[in-house]
Amino acid sequence: SWCPQDIPLVSAFTEVYMDKFKDEKAKISPGRGAIQDVEIREVGMPIVMGEIPGIIAPVGCSLWPRSGAELGDIIEEFLKRNYIVTTSGCSAMALASDYSGIHNLYEKYGGRFAAGNLINVGSCVANAHITGAAMKVANIFAHRKLRANYEEIADYCTNRIGAVGLVLGTMSQKAVSIGFGCMRLGIPVIWGPQGVKYRKELRGDVVCNYENDDYNDIFKYKPDEKLGRWEVYDSFSGEKHDVGPAPEHLSYAAKTKEEIMILIPKLTIRGGDNFKGRQIKLAHWVDMYKKYGGRGGKPTDDLPGDIHKFVRTETDIPITLREEVMQMLKDKNWEPAKKNPDPTLVKRLVRKKKIKE
Repeated sequence: SWCPQDIPLVSAFTEVYMDKFKDEKAKISPGRGAIQDVEIREVGMPIVMGEIPGIIAPVGCSLWPRSGAELGDIIEEFLKRNYIVTTSGCSAMALASDYSGIHNLYEKYGGRFAAGNLINVGSCVANAHITGAAMKVANIFAHRKLRANYEEIADYCTNRIGAVGLVLGTMSQKAVSIGFGCMRLGIPVIWGPQGVKYRKELRGDVVCNYENDDYNDIFKYKPDEKLGRWEVYDSFSGEKHDVGPAPEHLSYAAKTKEEIMILIPKLTIRGGDNFKGRQIKLAHWVDMYKKYGGRGGKPTDDLPGDIHKFVRTETDIPITLREEVMQMLKDKNWEPAKKNPDPTLVKRLVRKKKIKE
């Protein structure tokens, strides 16, 4: 033992939990491996258009901030809302049983890659199948080449695919590398409270002035030649358009279960959503905010204070929230977007030869 008092810590904990775990049984679907192309073709278009609210990938270790039951609470809420959930490793086991028998999610929900289904892809290192599914969507529906083409695939994921990674129990370097792999694809990652120790939050509500960066002489950062903070190119015309913070963060360390449940639907919003998809995503976000957005995670009657940033035109507003949201937009002096572009961050993907500055 590394204990200075020579206490056998591992053996002690093993003995304490022996009786609790030796009879623990739960049903879990076997690790199924890669998502098939046939499944991608069935749900790819609804995902891209936003009609399936999003894909959630609970991964990572079992160092839960409170207990594995919290992960079950979060995931079951979104399974009921028709999100696709793909999981692996310790998180997959936690969703089989939270040691109290409440969340036996594999018995309640199907295992297909479809809306409202829970898919176990396998062990922790099988996470590659989850990001691989996002790549397949880009390949099948946008004809993005898979070989030596990471930039274009990441661009498509950022602007089209409403996926979110959830690493609630952050512990190992393997878990953080999995999260970084998602971030490289433009998929936002929500960490548990311990995630702040990795010191790698990429938050859209924090402005960094890279002109004063120590490495500016190397990278030659020239903001006048770049897109604005939330700007994209319209791939048809080459014009620049502000599509708002969609997604707002790429890496965020959440402190509570309630904060995570509000963030997930918010971070599935993408610049390429059609009006129907944006309505669905906003409806889920507002509903979760009203359920958990009050002081101490209690219910509230208020709307999210930044909802005006995600409403492009009046058609984006969910019908049931129309009057309430329109009043808030009026108070914020909101103006509708002139056009919903076909978004891309990669200049060479613009179909028109000349880019309009």
